[in-house]
Amino acid sequence: MKTLLAILMLVLVLPVGPANAADDAEETSPLNSGALAGLAWRGIGPAFMSGRIADVVLVPDDPGTWYVGVGSGGVWKTTNAGTTWQPIFDGQGSYSIGCVTLDPRQPATVWVGTGENVSGRHVGYGDGVYRSRDAGRTWENLGLAQSEHIGRIVVHPEFSDVVYVAAQGPLWSAGGDRGLFMTTDGGESWEKVLGDDAYTGVNEVVMDPFDSDVLYASTWQRFRDVAVLMDGGPGSGIHKSTDGGRTWRRVKTGLPTEAMGRIGLAASPQQPGVIYAAIELGARKGGFWRSADGGESWTKMSDHAANGTGPHYYNEIFASPHEFDTVYFMNVEMDVTTDGGRTFRKVGEKDKHVDNHALAFSATDPDYLLAGCDGGLYESWDRGANWKFVGNLPVTQFYKIDVDYDTPFYHVVGGTQDNNTQYGPSRTDNLHGIRNADWSVTLFGDGHQPAIDPGNPDIIYSCWQQTNSWRIDRKTGEGWPIRPMQGPGGLEERWNWDGPLQISHHDPARLYTASQRLWRSDDRGDSWTAISPDLTRAEDRLLRPVMGRVHSVDDPIDLLAMSMYGTLTNIAESPVDADVLYVGSDDGRLHASEDGGATWRECRRPKGLPEHFYVNDLAADRFDRDTVYLLVDQHKQGDFAPYLFKSTDAGRSWRSIAGDLPERHIVWRLAQDTVRPDLLFVGTEFGVFYTPDGGGRWLKLGAGMPTIPVRDLKIQTRENDLVAGTFGRGIYVLDDYTPLRDIDAEALTAEARLFAPREAKWYMPRRVIGTTLRASQGSAHFSAPNPPFGAVFTYFLRDSLQTLASSRRTLEKELAAEGEDTPYPGWDALRAEELEDPPTLTLVVRNTDGWIVQRVPATGAAGVQRVAWDLSHASLRPETDGKRDPAGGPMLAAPGAYTVELVRRRDGLAEILAGPVAFRVTPLRDDDRGGLAPAALEAWVLEVDAFDDRLSDLTSVIGEMARHVDKVKAALERAVVDDPPLYATTIDLEKRLEQLRERLGGNRRRGRYNDAEPLSVARRMDMVRTGAMMNTVGPTTTHREQFGYARAQADAVASDLARITEVEWPTLVAALDAAGVPWTPGRAPRGE
Repeated sequence: MKTLLAILMLVLVLPVGPANAADDAEETSPLNSGALAGLAWRGIGPAFMSGRIADVVLVPDDPGTWYVGVGSGGVWKTTNAGTTWQPIFDGQGSYSIGCVTLDPRQPATVWVGTGENVSGRHVGYGDGVYRSRDAGRTWENLGLAQSEHIGRIVVHPEFSDVVYVAAQGPLWSAGGDRGLFMTTDGGESWEKVLGDDAYTGVNEVVMDPFDSDVLYASTWQRFRDVAVLMDGGPGSGIHKSTDGGRTWRRVKTGLPTEAMGRIGLAASPQQPGVIYAAIELGARKGGFWRSADGGESWTKMSDHAANGTGPHYYNEIFASPHEFDTVYFMNVEMDVTTDGGRTFRKVGEKDKHVDNHALAFSATDPDYLLAGCDGGLYESWDRGANWKFVGNLPVTQFYKIDVDYDTPFYHVVGGTQDNNTQYGPSRTDNLHGIRNADWSVTLFGDGHQPAIDPGNPDIIYSCWQQTNSWRIDRKTGEGWPIRPMQGPGGLEERWNWDGPLQISHHDPARLYTASQRLWRSDDRGDSWTAISPDLTRAEDRLLRPVMGRVHSVDDPIDLLAMSMYGTLTNIAESPVDADVLYVGSDDGRLHASEDGGATWRECRRPKGLPEHFYVNDLAADRFDRDTVYLLVDQHKQGDFAPYLFKSTDAGRSWRSIAGDLPERHIVWRLAQDTVRPDLLFVGTEFGVFYTPDGGGRWLKLGAGMPTIPVRDLKIQTRENDLVAGTFGRGIYVLDDYTPLRDIDAEALTAEARLFAPREAKWYMPRRVIGTTLRASQGSAHFSAPNPPFGAVFTYFLRDSLQTLASSRRTLEKELAAEGEDTPYPGWDALRAEELEDPPTLTLVVRNTDGWIVQRVPATGAAGVQRVAWDLSHASLRPETDGKRDPAGGPMLAAPGAYTVELVRRRDGLAEILAGPVAFRVTPLRDDDRGGLAPAALEAWVLEVDAFDDRLSDLTSVIGEMARHVDKVKAALERAVVDDPPLYATTIDLEKRLEQLRERLGGNRRRGRYNDAEPLSVARRMDMVRTGAMMNTVGPTTTHREQFGYARAQADAVASDLARITEVEWPTLVAALDAAGVPWTPGRAPRGE
């Protein structure tokens, strides 16, 4: 403790320098990302398989509250043990999470280390340390921005301002904020206390549970590039501090003398001085070591080591808080030892995903485990004998995606990291949205490039690792492996881990795939022909310098963790000319063919690129034969800049169109609009950007999408949807992006703009599981939203609607900001503010006859906005809002042509700001069931609605008359009037009004006892209304009969009610006045 107090007096030397990679520059043009906030992405899941979990933490005194760090999906929080979740890190500068730590003294203080600490081929990078003081509601970046990968954060149990950060540092380059960093002022400043400045960082730091001055740390020397993983070196080791982290010494006794790799550490919570270490050695070997004297000496307990992808991907260990010498070992399949590491057994992965990374324990239940793996989060209450999957975390990592042209709605297929190739709908025709049950698997393993035959959605192509391509029959689920293989002689082809597969734009039976050569099939993969020679550098990767030099074959080089090297990574076929082909490689070569692959020429390397570079994407222009786009990824060389080029001469020369894309935004995929050649979209490491002018200016399309890498983009041309495959948050859809074709700076100078809506689909949503969103499935039931039902209107408003009061306050704020007076406006102005009818904005829908069908309230906020009309008619009943109840309500307007206009109402006057704009409503499906034509169905429903309006009138009048009569009764009871017939007449009228109400709505008493009674108008109309509102066919004979009976009954009630209101009530009123009965409601005021 004395040591720690001394450390608290240190002046630490590293200032905080937060950086947010996703922040946009300040934008002053009317065309900016903020103005486009109404064009929001829609996440469609899925969650039926989840994604890689890096860390999980249970709040000690609140076991239902968990924080989950997703390797590539932010931080999530649940307060009800996984029943519901909230992403709490979406607006921050990083999506990749290494660790989550709670302050032991103040659990509402949450520390997050960004940058997942695995050395995998597709790991994201972070931007330092974050802290929240309010349980994740708000965050601040506290520096170490160049750490990129953080494995562990430890907060001192007594002094909350003392924090240790194990920063592994950059994976793809030397330097950075690498090592063990310590703060004694809560992150205001940091001191590096362990680690070097090149390649050795700190993987883990562990505090002794019995002495907070004693800490243990494992260093890890490692480096990775596009070809090689150097997974260890002399810098790797175990270190100990006995003075609270101020000084460190390496402990060696009993530990390996050879180069070590990743080392996992844990301290026994039961016995002082007992420390465990899982140590990676070369050639994917290793072992388990134990120390009984605080790390001074070590005993090798076994050769147990992680396997699968390699120890660099696992090698985390967790000591049980309940049993001494019980340690859980994260591995492909989770292992456990109960004897300090001498023996291990499998915990059990029955019905669970493999590849484990994180584990949490219950403080009170020794049988409880909460495990995080590549497939998400799993709970066990019997030490792993059985597992419960947490099926509502949509954090799947998609490498690549494709879309089909199925009807009525299209599907999305995507290859994922370790979660198969997944296939699901972009939307459904039910009111529950897109559920886990709507998704399926087309192919096992790590999924990669999929493709769907554009003319036959039943033909799906999927790939697993190393471009192992399959053709799948959607109808039967059967599949055929179709990856080409070379003939006799020669070496096996070199296939990229995430290699290309493409369907020709000109012939759906023609496929392209690539090894180091380009292959073509003209029979959907039944046979293949190589149409190029080796188009890579064909270098021996063992001769490449790593960490500054070429290494011995005995050094800890791990090639099994790598993709093959010297491979083609992308293919582009011109949509204009089938003979124009482009290919790019992982080692910096670009080639083009203009004769269908008969001959090839090497394209010029774009200016500014080194000799070796990785081609992320090649996109041939939709409009021009000789135009092609190139996206280069240099992050595996430690360079995260966006490299985006355009050639207009088939690759003979290039110019950069990266423009003002932010730094650190790797570009992954480009999509080009089908109408405007210069309207381009790119998926980057931190979201989607678009340019309206071919790259002159880029704007982020960020509304509705978290900070997340977008690895693939596809345009569904029939629907004009932009579909994004994210690497950690599933699939997102920007529904109908066509307004972007017409949005430019000039257009946004107009006061308002209304864009043409796309065709609205007419149908009755299904009720698959019930009549509400989740029905009876429980709050944990996952569903992703459909687009809003009906017609979606997009409009632009230059200025927000202002009331007199808001205009005054805006002006006052401006004056105050300039130091000017804000004078009192005067009573007349304030009175005008009180009396003002606030301005409103409405979208008015009309039919072809010009009649108003519906008025749709619209937001008056400035910028691009979207509002949906649910195809309902404006209700004739003033007490209803006209909204269509998904389980039955005001029926749909008929298919056909409509117009919409944007109307502002101000000071009682209506002004058309934009429009009218025409659009159509069309049936979702061809309907051969018979029934009424849509126009006749609409007429029938309007007839029912009009009758409902009449019933509403009758019910209201009866109710109002009953209230008047009740007041008369009360007045007669208090009045000094001796006229018994008046009271008797009033009682008789009260009874008859109640009888009229019963004829309309039924007998309340008999209804309470469920006793049969004569059918009221309301009971008949319940059936009629349900028949009218729950289908698109029309009424049955019974519905029409009941409607007739109801109208006849209502006519009789109306006749009797008219006699009361027109004859009997006026007679009673006259008698009351004559008798001097005090005034009651419903009577004219008395004169002088």
